Amino acid sequence: MSEAGSQLASIRARVLALARRPMFREGAREAVPMAIGIGAWGLVAGVAMAKSGMGVPLAIFMSLIVYAGSAQVAALPLIAAGAPIWVVCATTLCVSLRFLAFSFNFRPYFAHLPRRQRMALSYLVGDATFALFIHRFPEPQPGTRHEDYFLGSALMTFVVWQASIIAGIVAGSGIPASWGLGFAGTMALLALTCTQLQSRSTWVAAVVAASAAVAAYALPLKLNILVAIAAAVAFSALADQARRLSVRAKR
Repeated sequence: MSEAGSQLASIRARVLALARRPMFREGAREAVPMAIGIGAWGLVAGVAMAKSGMGVPLAIFMSLIVYAGSAQVAALPLIAAGAPIWVVCATTLCVSLRFLAFSFNFRPYFAHLPRRQRMALSYLVGDATFALFIHRFPEPQPGTRHEDYFLGSALMTFVVWQASIIAGIVAGSGIPASWGLGFAGTMALLALTCTQLQSRSTWVAAVVAASAAVAAYALPLKLNILVAIAAAVAFSALADQARRLSVRAKR
């Protein structure tokens, strides 16, 4: 057997061994209900990317490299408007700041793993994966292979997302512009945002962001998006500080 064949056989054996692990199967099974919604969101996001004029190969490449639906959709209008690269990067960075918080919460579970493995796992971090994992493991459980559960749920959502968004990109490229589906990504992002409004503070933060975006609409290069994000983050930080002071005062 050639060296390449040996390597493929080794990889296949590792994949099969991983798939047989109970925690991996549990994670994949519990991710199925969320994967349905992720598939619908990916399909709409793919259509929006196709209608942005990016081109099918580049859109698919972006999806594989970025793997962040909200950041991709947020960047689309900027790319279409010809905004400078620093504006696109700053916007996607602001939209993706939540992944820092996700990674911080994952650290107690994966700190024992080699850095290279942790970096590989970080690529698969997503909103649905984080929600499932923290719900399943509110605290680290000694002797539990947390990474197996994470991989099971993360790979399930990753495969569904990539399949759906690529299908949307390919199908969207053949849909006439007269159908007006270029706005689909914005509507999908708005729907995704509404599902996160689960408390009074998040609702107020959303109103602050929307108001700031409208007030700064005249700014060039769609910088009103960055203004809206900064306003929402500032409000959330102040609200969190006020909540902590209120708790201390009651003690």
